[in-house]
Amino acid sequence: MLFNSFQFILFFAIVFGLYLALPHRAQNRMLLIASYIFYGAWDWRFLGLLAASTVADYCFAQWIEDLRVDRRRKQLVAASMAVNLVFLGFFKYFNFFIDSFADVCGWFGFSPHVPTLKIILPVGISFYTFQSMSYVIDVYRRRLTASRSLPDFALYVAFFPQLVAGPIERATNLLAQIASERRVSSFGLAHGGFLILWGYFQKIYVADNLAIITDQVFAAGAHPPGNMVLLGAYAFFIQIYCDFAGYSNIARGLALCMGFRFMLNFNLPLLASSPSDFWGRWHLSFSTWLRDYLFTPLGGFRKGPLLAYRNLFITMFLCGLWHGAAWHFVAWGMYAGLTLAVHRTLQAFRPFAKLGEWLVSRSVTLVLCILFRFLVIDFLSPILFRAQSLNQAGQLLSSLFQGWGAMDFDVWGRFFFYIAPLFAMEIIQYRANDQYIVLKWPLLARVTLYLALFYGIAIFGMQNAQSFIYFQF
Repeated sequence: MLFNSFQFILFFAIVFGLYLALPHRAQNRMLLIASYIFYGAWDWRFLGLLAASTVADYCFAQWIEDLRVDRRRKQLVAASMAVNLVFLGFFKYFNFFIDSFADVCGWFGFSPHVPTLKIILPVGISFYTFQSMSYVIDVYRRRLTASRSLPDFALYVAFFPQLVAGPIERATNLLAQIASERRVSSFGLAHGGFLILWGYFQKIYVADNLAIITDQVFAAGAHPPGNMVLLGAYAFFIQIYCDFAGYSNIARGLALCMGFRFMLNFNLPLLASSPSDFWGRWHLSFSTWLRDYLFTPLGGFRKGPLLAYRNLFITMFLCGLWHGAAWHFVAWGMYAGLTLAVHRTLQAFRPFAKLGEWLVSRSVTLVLCILFRFLVIDFLSPILFRAQSLNQAGQLLSSLFQGWGAMDFDVWGRFFFYIAPLFAMEIIQYRANDQYIVLKWPLLARVTLYLALFYGIAIFGMQNAQSFIYFQF
């Protein structure tokens, strides 16, 4: 059930109507049932997996909280992590590891007969697994008390706005809101309505139209010239951002309409001035998860530069693997780790940056940093991420150093036509340091913008609802 489908609009209208009519506890039970209906619409066979993961972590958290012996608590939290990772590993990585094992054996002249299974990846498993894991770890760290209400905890895991593609909410935020009474307010409806409309615009107007360009460049067997590879890389970079941020904004907007507050998942990453700044703005619910539950426990930056770089590369390696069971995702993660490591090393030359700000002004330096990051650093990441294999990524990169071919001004024109409103809005939000700045505009300006967004969606959107990219992760 896609957010950008009439089926979902009807579904949410019914759910919201019931939500308005019911008291708090009945709201929670209704939302739980609705969330399982929403997930079952994808594939009802995986409802049992979602329920089993929920019950397992609900029980583990209570056992961990009730124990006082640290050794037993560590054993139980390890068992909880093992259960979650076995679920995730089987459905997402079984064939990848088997095929990789066969390839390694082939290098040494062996031809083992290895099992292969036609495994269907349950939609959203990476998101709800990490969300449930964070809850158990926080209970183990005594930062949170274990929930004694299974229905409330089940709703925390399965809440339909963010179930299949995040944000990955912490129990300290979402579970606390589930347990408390909420109120539908004009504030929530106004802010939520803006987020929903802007999210639909990002997805339908920007991302779905850029997908036409990227699909041509990255099609199997395609041999695009260098200028089209470069265009395809930047088109995909903006496409995946608007596709994912659009989903997150719709999810946050739906939640706000019901009185829930989700965390900010994207903080204008297109205008980041460095790799570190980018990861401080991109998919924040996941990047902060990696920081709090992986990078920091490994030692973070506390144990010297060599171990810090080790921790950084381990974190980004697993970040790449989380995104997909393929070596080009691993390469993408390692490249991200490399850019972060290089940027951290260059921080030692900060006095030169201060000199640059003194020579040309801080604003100009910031613009140059953003352009450098976007033009020089970010062309490679989309190629590694979007390519169907490392081999295809290598072929596309080699095209950049061969014939560039004639410029297709029609395609380039369409590219700028679709991204211009996006950049205009985000520059306005960036300068105001407020993503809701639109709501402070005069009424006529707001109505004009809302109509423009609506007609952009209606006129330039595709008739059939297009799936969201991150559903495959």
